[in-house]
Amino acid sequence: MSCADTDIRTNSLGFAKSEAETRVVVAMSGGVDSSVCAALLAREGYDVVGVTLQLYDHGAAVKSAKSCCAGQDIYDARRVAETIGFPHYVLDYESNFREAVIEDFADTYLKGATPIPCVRCNQTVKFRDLLDVARDLGADCMATGHYIRRIVGPDGPELHRAHDGGKDQSYFLFATTREQLDFLRFPLGHMDKSETRRLAEEIGLNVASKPDSQDICFVPEGRYTDVIEKVRPDAAKPGDIVDQDGTVLGRHRGVMYYTVGQRRGLGLGAETGADPLYVIRLDAENRHVVVGPREALLRSDIYISDVNWIGPDALAEADGTAVRVKVRSTRPPEPATLHVDDRGVRVRLATPDRGISPGQACVFYEDRDDAQRTLGGGWIVGTE
Repeated sequence: MSCADTDIRTNSLGFAKSEAETRVVVAMSGGVDSSVCAALLAREGYDVVGVTLQLYDHGAAVKSAKSCCAGQDIYDARRVAETIGFPHYVLDYESNFREAVIEDFADTYLKGATPIPCVRCNQTVKFRDLLDVARDLGADCMATGHYIRRIVGPDGPELHRAHDGGKDQSYFLFATTREQLDFLRFPLGHMDKSETRRLAEEIGLNVASKPDSQDICFVPEGRYTDVIEKVRPDAAKPGDIVDQDGTVLGRHRGVMYYTVGQRRGLGLGAETGADPLYVIRLDAENRHVVVGPREALLRSDIYISDVNWIGPDALAEADGTAVRVKVRSTRPPEPATLHVDDRGVRVRLATPDRGISPGQACVFYEDRDDAQRTLGGGWIVGTE
């Protein structure tokens, strides 16, 4: 190594050149997190370019007050860019978003599963299409305001849970591939949300007090069935509510109106007995909503499809590995064992869990009490 080589300084994003020579495309939703992400990088001297994707119609039919990527949010992102002084572009991705996210959302419910559209959006539009845009703009990397940490390990970049456990978004980013992780940066992963808001006020951003997104962005006030009925009119088919033996207990309007673990809204009345009944399975093919007692929800084995593995070695070598898993975003990782064979991937929980639903994600973490490193995950297709 020459003396000149030793003088090269690696900047905070990991590039051996100055900040001004490092172009960063920042995905800006119009919220406080992505706005602070862009502002901080620009303040450090990086060549920042903000990009906002217009993902859906601005009208009330698919717009809630606390969402992202439409109407006021695009205006807010533009204002941040003007305030800080970096270029900002708005790209129309409505057709891509409708096909990859909204239609998949509706079809998944109609199949008797419960989708996670935020994962699909990250997996397709944001971390596939937008990354291509960033490369076309000559970016060295793309940064987002997600709360997750990218740590360079001995074999390359690793995905780790955020410092702020309450805001950690690793569950929604399990589908991030190794290639994408090479190009992505997450500057807020080491911060608390309170610090992010303080910085927004300090910098003078117009979004400093803007509420966080609460609902799925294209679902007005949480009424997901309104979206399904609009996207797939007349798709709901009535059928029977049955017990585990197949005895008909009542009728339903369509499986899309129910989720595994649901107790309220079954409309069965007191004739079913004193013990409450829960939805334990949805059989879309036969249009059956299967109900049973709470203990019937317990499951130990989870079958996984479309697995994205970013752990050490190859997925095939992980057979029998002890891991921690999340089957819902709000739950802490729980001990499990990963099984990989010719039939696919199966997770066996150390302690049976309730309410595991096809269509949701099962996300893998390293087997440690703090379970920081994210090893990937997949989609739940069945339980046993």
